[in-house]
Amino acid sequence: MVWPGLHCRVSVTPLKNSDPSAKAPFRPVLNFPQVIFLEIGLAICMPKELFGTDGIRGVPGTAPLDDATLYATGRSLGAYLRRENPKPHVLIGMDTRESGPHIAALLAAGLAQSGASVAFAGVITTPGVACLVRQSDFQTGVVVSASHNPFYDNGVKLFSHAGIKFPDSVEEALEADIFNHRSGVPPKNVPTLVADESLDAEYLAFLRGRVIPGAKLAGLRIVLDCANGAAYKLGPELFRSLGADVVAIDASPDGRNINAGCGSLHLEGLQKRVVAERATLGVAFDGDADRALFVTETGRIVNGDGVLLAAARFLKSQNKLAGNRVVATSMSNLGLERALAREGISLARANVGDRYVLEEMLRSGSVLGGEQSGHIIFLDDSPAGDGLLTATKIASLVSLHGRLESLIDGFKDYPQVILNVKVRSKPPLDSLPEVSRALAEARSTLGESGRVVLRYSGTEPLARIMVEAEHDADVQRLSRSLAAALRSSIGA
Repeated sequence: MVWPGLHCRVSVTPLKNSDPSAKAPFRPVLNFPQVIFLEIGLAICMPKELFGTDGIRGVPGTAPLDDATLYATGRSLGAYLRRENPKPHVLIGMDTRESGPHIAALLAAGLAQSGASVAFAGVITTPGVACLVRQSDFQTGVVVSASHNPFYDNGVKLFSHAGIKFPDSVEEALEADIFNHRSGVPPKNVPTLVADESLDAEYLAFLRGRVIPGAKLAGLRIVLDCANGAAYKLGPELFRSLGADVVAIDASPDGRNINAGCGSLHLEGLQKRVVAERATLGVAFDGDADRALFVTETGRIVNGDGVLLAAARFLKSQNKLAGNRVVATSMSNLGLERALAREGISLARANVGDRYVLEEMLRSGSVLGGEQSGHIIFLDDSPAGDGLLTATKIASLVSLHGRLESLIDGFKDYPQVILNVKVRSKPPLDSLPEVSRALAEARSTLGESGRVVLRYSGTEPLARIMVEAEHDADVQRLSRSLAAALRSSIGA
């Protein structure tokens, strides 16, 4: 099956990390889990059935998050890990969804059945698990979370010992084995997992060590929107321990209010609170806190593009921006590319998804990359997009250089629209004549003064349309035309 924009990968993926400096700031080295690319553009690949762009996603109690599949996932993961280590040690963490404890317990039961031992971090951020796995003796990390999705969704994400999401090749191998094990009967009464709270302290110590030298957060008034998610305790604790005056909002999870009208997808409440509190800075996390968006003291929103610009300018001033290059995705605004160009910094674009940003960073030797949505990777510190780490870096820059708005001075966001169209299937986009005509018209109209990105979501039955241009009228007209063509051709 042909999937436009999908790259096939030939991967060599040794699971064990033999880097002796694993506890030091992250450095990409060849004996980390490697991904060697064979890029073939419009590739012929069979899509995975369980794993999407960010692990397994679904509605708990239904496939692929039914009990049998979850138990089989634990069994298959344990069996896979035992090929490298006869006694694998696995860390499991979760966000605040009410379905999390049951899913985590089923995965742990499957792992135990395959001979793996399990430690449970309880509620912790996704990048927190990635950090702990990399710094400790865990062979793999498992996160039970659906990130920014509503509470009724959940998911399973896997991290290697290097703190990197499993590559496609490993997920494909696991998927085949999961299907083989899915006929097994899961235990009726899985034991409740007990959290090891010392793991929080280890992760917080890592984050405190990532404050930019010379920065003093004491006296900064910061509003944190914790999305009633995984950062609800860790976020306020981190910044209070650094001396900041913290106002925490949406920090009372009840299992169902994660991401509900709050967090990085709903910034209106944070904007009002920052202005009302006369705060220096506002930060919004998503449910598992692997992304962070910001609000300035005047209420202006700064997304991942603005963060990349501010961080790139600082790193270049310190001669620490390798290759004077930043990695972003096809969704990042044209304004970022042009602002960076004025600074003598090039922008490389990867497919959407923080795993693909990381792959391009490792391939090109870049140290800074991320997504407009707020996944930012500071590779000298961690290979994982980490909202708390990003917030620590931006708060440090504000401490050193003043207001956040001044850090992104000269950045112009080109008018941009992102539309989601529900689809009943995902055929190759270039096989749909009406869609192809609308796309060709849009690209011809915009020329070099704008961009169009059309792709399928990796986790939902959606087609995503992004149009940006110098003039908003063009953006609105062309995005509506593309949406109409999609609805007519494959709309749900």
